[in-house]
Amino acid sequence: MSTLTITECLLLLFFTGIVTTVSGLQKLTITPDRGTTFNITSTQVKGCKVCTGAGRSRRCDASLLLKDNTPVSVEFECTRPQDALRVEISRSIECTTKTCTGHIIQANYGSLPLLDFNRKFTWNLKAASPKALKIDFGGRGLIQINPSESCPDRHSYSLQALQTTGSVAVGKYCRAGVISSAQILNLGSFSLEVPGGQKLQNVQFDVSVGEEIKSLSKISLKLPKGTSSSVLLSPNYPDSFPDDDVMEWYFHVPDQHKTAIRFFNLTQPSCLKKETAVEYHNKGRGAQVQSLNDPHVEETGGDFSMTLRNCEMDRRRAGSPGLSLKVQVSTSSARSSVLCKVDLSKAEGLFLYIEKLRPTSACEMKINSVTNDKITVKSNSELSFQDCAPEDVQVTAMKVIGCRQLRDCPTTAVRLSLPSLPNCLPAPVSSVTWHLRPPTNGTVELTSPAGPLRQSLPGHPCNDSLIIKVAEDDGTNIGHFCPQGSIQKIQIHTNMSVTASSMGRQALKTCYRNVLDASFKEEIAERYIFTVSLKRNTTVLLATPGWPMGMKSYATVSWIVSVPPKMEAHLMFANLSQPKCSNHHTNIKVQMSGCREEVYSRREDEEAEQEIVVSENFYLNMSNCQPERNSFSVITKITLQESKNLLLTIILSVVAALLVIFIIVLVVVCVVIRKKKKLLNHQVSIYNPNGTVFLPGHNNFPKSREDNESHVYASIEETLVYTHLLRKGMEIGVYGETDTYRPSAGHTDSQKPLVSKTPSADGTETGVYQPFLYPSNHGPPLPNRPPSQQLVDNEIYRSADLREGERSPSLGPRLEPEGES
Repeated sequence: MSTLTITECLLLLFFTGIVTTVSGLQKLTITPDRGTTFNITSTQVKGCKVCTGAGRSRRCDASLLLKDNTPVSVEFECTRPQDALRVEISRSIECTTKTCTGHIIQANYGSLPLLDFNRKFTWNLKAASPKALKIDFGGRGLIQINPSESCPDRHSYSLQALQTTGSVAVGKYCRAGVISSAQILNLGSFSLEVPGGQKLQNVQFDVSVGEEIKSLSKISLKLPKGTSSSVLLSPNYPDSFPDDDVMEWYFHVPDQHKTAIRFFNLTQPSCLKKETAVEYHNKGRGAQVQSLNDPHVEETGGDFSMTLRNCEMDRRRAGSPGLSLKVQVSTSSARSSVLCKVDLSKAEGLFLYIEKLRPTSACEMKINSVTNDKITVKSNSELSFQDCAPEDVQVTAMKVIGCRQLRDCPTTAVRLSLPSLPNCLPAPVSSVTWHLRPPTNGTVELTSPAGPLRQSLPGHPCNDSLIIKVAEDDGTNIGHFCPQGSIQKIQIHTNMSVTASSMGRQALKTCYRNVLDASFKEEIAERYIFTVSLKRNTTVLLATPGWPMGMKSYATVSWIVSVPPKMEAHLMFANLSQPKCSNHHTNIKVQMSGCREEVYSRREDEEAEQEIVVSENFYLNMSNCQPERNSFSVITKITLQESKNLLLTIILSVVAALLVIFIIVLVVVCVVIRKKKKLLNHQVSIYNPNGTVFLPGHNNFPKSREDNESHVYASIEETLVYTHLLRKGMEIGVYGETDTYRPSAGHTDSQKPLVSKTPSADGTETGVYQPFLYPSNHGPPLPNRPPSQQLVDNEIYRSADLREGERSPSLGPRLEPEGES
């Protein structure tokens, strides 16, 4: 690959990207640049699937790898794929012993359709032994940060060295620092991580053939003139430096400057062979080898290198932490006396405090030719420092911002920024304090331009180098905060102060120049109000102001908490300390947004619940009493979980669907049964003079009364009993007496149909079974019945051929039964 020019870099911005939404799913068309590999992977266990193709060739998977320089249509099977997927764009740079195939150019490489996704641009590096591969970071350089920190411009760089034993994290960096170049032995990678929605800056880092090095990496630093301080980290920090390996740093020191090296946060391993050590090499002098526990080293002048060597560690021994450390590099002028002019005329209300820390030190400080161990600078002043090292002096700043009437307060937010101070000071500023004094009926509102804040609490300390202390003007602590949290806004109804400092008395980094924004607002009901926005997959700890000492008497605090949709917040009150109140009561209340009813309320004399579940935005309010003994302090732990109401809705939907299916099946069964009943109602019974009745269509002759159980009834419906007809028939002589109860004695001959045993007219005996003499398609002739005898309408006596008005000539006129009209 030929070296890319700036013009070619600009051409990379042209791409073919089509974003459509079909049924709530996002569809993209991606065209990777030639020589570029796209790898789209899921960041969740049950993440979003990536689909390509259509119809039978459609394929969906948890990841997608694109290599060809052809447009590919990609569809995501989720509504917000940018929350579940990350994109890595890879290119390769290979060096021979003379040239390299390209440079590290920050370009989109066809990834602009994926602008809303978290992107990682990786350049895979390969050097030609024995030469190393060198990356030049240009005039601005880089600054090393902790792996847990983030960069203010949201562009985070990482350097990896690949060895036979595995990958080694050389460091994580931000723009604008003293690191000028880096060299990698054999294989490695240089990557840039950009969050979703962040546009890529147009930057180029030159890649060339490096030196013949003996370490896994060599980092070069160009120290600035004047007083400066930088912090470096051992590889894999805070984890252990690789076993029996070497790391090298090279320092370019300005003329007439001296440099001091100090180690801190040092952990050392148990060694099997060799010992951990640090080596210093300076031109004109031999190597100086020291133990890591020796006092810090001062180089009088000139460039020098520092090499860190690890031993062969004993990993079998319990409690062996490995090798890790931080290196502080401080630079100051080598001259015995330094003159420094400080002009604070443009920084209204700013005060500068310089204090000598060690009385036994040879450091001598003067302001306007007057020697003093504590100096306060209010305006233009001439300072001088003689033999003052950075560790001898502490520099702090303070500014007062206030107004007496709300109408006189600034209408826009006041940016709490670190002051720009001259480099001639013996040490960088270690902390800055802003005193904010609102009107009596006013409130101070604090927001962070770098994103939400979080509290520094036990088990959840601030990993960042910036600590923001918020306190009342009398020194009462409200809380310690740091970036990357869930607290969107802090409102305080009293005079207060904000102090920005670094951990371990380190210098405040310029990347955190803009600390907070302060506004003066209308009066609030509580003394403190925190606005909290919960995020998925995070646990939030909220401590009462003054924790762990306790809140002020009668003080009140509220948290306005927003809960994401389809989620519910689980509240637990940990580290709850209740006082014995001499007046009033403490109270903990939980109330839904927009509702007056309280979800939860407890006093100090009531037992608190273990857990409270809230499914929407809510207020958490706490108030203190006048304590007689002990103090009131609480840490509230809030975790997010999927809403149970959503699960209940799904269950109810499934039950409703099953119920509908059951009703449909029941209706179908009822219709089928009804049709069968109608079919049976139209069947005609046939009278048999031999005493039995059968239905048409039966292939076999019906059973006799003795053989079947037609005369046995489980129950008799009242509507089928026609006693009035039987009584009328008895009166005209057709039936015998039927109204007298006769107990049944089982199957007897008396229960058989009454037939005559005398020979009939055709010579056949009645009472004896004879086969039918009639054709199969004709029934037997109907017997003659008295005209007054109407057939009972049931299946036994129904006849289709009986016509109304048919009479027997031997019977008299038809008599109507009683009760008939």
